[in-house]
Amino acid sequence: MKTLAEMGYTDLDYNEIVFPHLGIDIHLDPTAFTIFGLDVQWYGILIVIGLLLAMGFAYRNMRRVGIDSDRATDAIIGGIIGAIIGARAYYVIFNWDEYKNDLPSIFNTREGGLAVFGSLIGAVIVGGIICKIRKVRFLPMMDLCGVGFLIGQGIGRWGNFFNQEAFGRNTDSLFAMSGGRVQQWIAANYNALGSLNADVTLDAAYPVHPCFLYESVWCLLGALLLGITLKKWRKFDGQIILMYMIWYGAARFVIEGLRTDSLTIGTLRVSQALSAVICVGSVIALIILLNKVGRMGSEYQLYVNTAESRQLLAEADERLAQKTQKKSEKSQDTPTDSILSDNNISEQDGTPPKENNDDDE
Repeated sequence: MKTLAEMGYTDLDYNEIVFPHLGIDIHLDPTAFTIFGLDVQWYGILIVIGLLLAMGFAYRNMRRVGIDSDRATDAIIGGIIGAIIGARAYYVIFNWDEYKNDLPSIFNTREGGLAVFGSLIGAVIVGGIICKIRKVRFLPMMDLCGVGFLIGQGIGRWGNFFNQEAFGRNTDSLFAMSGGRVQQWIAANYNALGSLNADVTLDAAYPVHPCFLYESVWCLLGALLLGITLKKWRKFDGQIILMYMIWYGAARFVIEGLRTDSLTIGTLRVSQALSAVICVGSVIALIILLNKVGRMGSEYQLYVNTAESRQLLAEADERLAQKTQKKSEKSQDTPTDSILSDNNISEQDGTPPKENNDDDE
């Protein structure tokens, strides 16, 4: 394996990112712009873009799974809030030594420090509670979320690219990368890594695995496949979210094994262990439920085909029709109607209406 210096890359700038085998050498500032003295990070912008795209997919497909979008909006908003809180809480809990003496820094997320599994846990808990309150069926909603999660994660992972984080061990693969921030982090943390993880070998002189790239591509591919399954091959409510857990769990298990900045308890990689449990458990559940639904045949109905769903959607259509009618009635006050109204008022007051003084030709 050649060093970066041997490949012609020496003294990398702090914001410089290189892919030696691809001939890519770019400078990217994690700060997109500054407004009113506040630095807006690309990390946050990309998370918001991913979130908006995920929401767009969900709203576009709600009727497909039998959900009233008006009722679901509260659950989505609650899920977003839960995801943000969960993501930060998960990260802080497993990095408590960094925050216990500086509690205000817990709320500083502009430079990262959000955990994917924490966001998923928070979104499901808070969103699920609001689904119960608003009478939104949980499993159909989670099927939409399964695709939405992959869209959001696929886009959001590029925030790690701008921050030069979520990278892996040294490698000489085609997509090997490095950067000024990467090298600085390795130099500052290598000894700690070596003492905590005996199997970790990491050297700032060599390029590393771009784990963010692997995960992003895998998530976006999964979003495409699960999106097609949702539209054409969904057999039961909850199938898509189980497939999401299998798809993401398998990838995260492999990718987490390459990373060097994993959240750990002792020498146990928390996310890798959790990924394995989720993946295996979801495979078992999917097989059992597919067999059960297959045996039930026509006795099983997707929620979208139930009387409850049809009634709720009909009520939603009626509300929309009423809103449209009210807007239409307001727009019917045309200029002609206004003139006639003025003339009628004049006649009632005993004042003759205004005459048109223009001569006819």
